[in-house]
Amino acid sequence: MNLEMRDVIYKQAKEWVLQAGNTIREKMHDRMEINTKSNPNDLVTTMDQNTENFFVSNIKKTYPDHFIISEEGYGDQLETLDGTVWIIDPIDGTMNFVHQKRNFAISVGIYHEGVGEIGFIYDVMADVLYSAKRNEGAFKNDDALPSLVNKKHLLESIVGLNHFWLCENRLVDEQVMQDFVRTIRGTRTYGSAALEFAYVAEGIMDGYLTMSLSPWDIAAGIVIVNEVGGVTTTIYGEEVNMLEKNSILTCNPAIKSAIVDDYMLKGKK
Repeated sequence: MNLEMRDVIYKQAKEWVLQAGNTIREKMHDRMEINTKSNPNDLVTTMDQNTENFFVSNIKKTYPDHFIISEEGYGDQLETLDGTVWIIDPIDGTMNFVHQKRNFAISVGIYHEGVGEIGFIYDVMADVLYSAKRNEGAFKNDDALPSLVNKKHLLESIVGLNHFWLCENRLVDEQVMQDFVRTIRGTRTYGSAALEFAYVAEGIMDGYLTMSLSPWDIAAGIVIVNEVGGVTTTIYGEEVNMLEKNSILTCNPAIKSAIVDDYMLKGKK
């Protein structure tokens, strides 16, 4: 993907993201159908489906040779990231959307030959757009995000994680996770993986740990975090597979080894 074409795609994608967000704000109090998917807490609404269909129909019409991976099933079934692939979550944080009417985001990552080129995370209700193009920095609306300060210690870090880490789980010993929580300065939970990636990129959280995320949860966030010098791996420090679910650590690089070596690998089940 040459830079001229990337700029064209970026501009068009940005327009679609903002348009979709405006539609959600206008219609979010309309009557809508709410269903469950894999479990009672895995919600999907007609707004999720309509928003995804908006992106898919526009992408297929404008860029018929591009591919799509998306949460609600309107995209393609892909086994590789060859070509240009849009990875879309129409509403990341559907539970927040349903219950709170805030703290949810549109997430769009655009990859070319497996490399993240463009990322958008749009906090719809706050009207805040996080965006990035590879090697051109990351932005919060029109303000450039600074590089992450690498002189960071785990003791003074705020890390995003939910309470399931402290319960019996299949990944890391609960006692090790309790020690981890006692070590760091504090924890936060926002209920939207995309927003938690954005907050790491912004530097208002120093890391984010989660047990299992799909490609559409992380694609945009990886691009944006990369542009401020952050790192994203599995919780055990391995490369992320963008075609399947992964455990995820995204963080300031200064605290990565402490999290992975001293806690995740130490407590690995």
